[in-house]
Amino acid sequence: MENKLTVIDFFCGAGGFSEGFRQMGYEIIYGYDHWKPAVDTFNHNFNLNCKPKNILDFKNSIKEIEELPDTDIIIGSPPCVSFSSSNKSGNADKSLGVELTEAFLRIVAVKKHQPKSILKAWFMENVVNSRRYLQTSYTFKDLGLEEWAKKHRIGILNTAIDLYENTAVINSAEYGSFQARKRLISGEIVKKGKLVVPNSTHNSEGIDGKKKFLTIGDMKRIFPHPYSKPSNKLISDPQYDIKIAQNQLTDHFYDTGIYKVEWKFSKFWKTNHPFMGKMSFPENENKPSRTITATKIANSRESIIYKSEIERIGDGEYRLPTVREAAIIMGFPITYQFIGKENNKWRLVGNAVCSSVSKAFAKVVLDECKLPVPKSLNLNLKTEEILNLNTFKLKSFDNPPKKNPGSRFRRHAIKDGNLTVTLSNYDIEKNTKKAEGKWYTSIQYGTGKGFPIQKINDNYFKHIEELIKEYKEGKDFLKYINNGFSEKIGNANELQNLYEQQKSNSKLTEPTELVDTVQEKLNELDLEDKVLEQTKNKIFKHKDKVPVKQLFALYAINKISTIANEN
Repeated sequence: MENKLTVIDFFCGAGGFSEGFRQMGYEIIYGYDHWKPAVDTFNHNFNLNCKPKNILDFKNSIKEIEELPDTDIIIGSPPCVSFSSSNKSGNADKSLGVELTEAFLRIVAVKKHQPKSILKAWFMENVVNSRRYLQTSYTFKDLGLEEWAKKHRIGILNTAIDLYENTAVINSAEYGSFQARKRLISGEIVKKGKLVVPNSTHNSEGIDGKKKFLTIGDMKRIFPHPYSKPSNKLISDPQYDIKIAQNQLTDHFYDTGIYKVEWKFSKFWKTNHPFMGKMSFPENENKPSRTITATKIANSRESIIYKSEIERIGDGEYRLPTVREAAIIMGFPITYQFIGKENNKWRLVGNAVCSSVSKAFAKVVLDECKLPVPKSLNLNLKTEEILNLNTFKLKSFDNPPKKNPGSRFRRHAIKDGNLTVTLSNYDIEKNTKKAEGKWYTSIQYGTGKGFPIQKINDNYFKHIEELIKEYKEGKDFLKYINNGFSEKIGNANELQNLYEQQKSNSKLTEPTELVDTVQEKLNELDLEDKVLEQTKNKIFKHKDKVPVKQLFALYAINKISTIANEN
């Protein structure tokens, strides 16, 4: 392409949005972001000299917008944190997200409607949830452009930006990404006045002339694992026609193993969550990755966790992706570099736009403008040394994480029959914010908020002991609970202290481990299809039929809370 189409990128971050356009032969003119590590990373990879800039500056100054370089394409990815349903369980303040988005749309409106505009297309990326908080269309008045519109003899109530039919949900896996990342893309091909969505190239079945989704396993099979030894052998980029010496690969050969207490929490929330569906633990490598997030975290439901490639039991048995693996999953070439320390690199990668998606939209613009599509991708191949995470060393796991004083505890042994029998150190129904110095047994009915909660008094286990003995597995279970298990239960303060320290001692068992031990014992017993028919004197007040497993769980959990509160 002799006369390259030009691009300006707002909220540019690490440059994932721009990278897809560069690969299709566009010239990236400038990137705006307020965060210095992002600007440094953008500059490094695009050979630019951009400066940190708050995009809200353009909200207050039309002059600054008019002084921006005129480009063929405007792209932007307003920060999605406040819109995300995972942020504060969807209750985060949305006003900043709206303000930043409207600042971007204001820039687009001026550049699109100004005299002799050269703008051919614009695109905006955000989380799917964002459209709940944005208008379907914006007038010049809505965007604070009344005076500008009047100056250019445009009605202030005329539509400046229309999002209603110019917005689509895009799954990155459908465009050759290693992850199934769903995001909202808004924008338009200016001469058509509408968004043109690129045809997908991949689907889950690999049918209709399309390739099959790329999976985590596909990436891992052709890429060295992080515990590999130093080597000069050539390695291939899993997505691009790039080969480099293994020793030139950055941000990959370091130990991302995680503590047992962390991965056990993640496993519990993924596979045994009180009111959300079951997830794979570790990740299902026969599927595309789940969404890469901006936070490197090991103990949550959203954590992406792999089985370690080296033999370890407990600490280090599982690991997080490396920054390089995360970057590949986001569509970055293996030569793309990220500036800063590990947490900054993670944030840069996780906040990026998936390059496979931006590349697809870049091709759409070329097609709509009747311009040639390059025969090969424009890839940056430089690999000069930067701050690199590679150490080729193993962790010692000598500094286990601890909980804050007064941390809340909530855990159930099994989720069966839509029920959970829960041990907690706070009143779940009242949702008290800190541990109360007392331990509770409660039964939750249903898999969502608003279902009944039945509180169980201490010593209730005594009332169901004879019933448990009626089952042939009951005597074995009672013998286990009352000979060795119960002796490992500390008083309320001791249980809290063990929980905060995240480990048992020679005499007492940490509460997470107590509940997990109950689960393991229940799974050993032949109780899978056995049901307790409740007619009179219901134990589980809101159910007529209950899995016998839950009766046994109730006994054990109540024994824990009773002993803790009595001592």
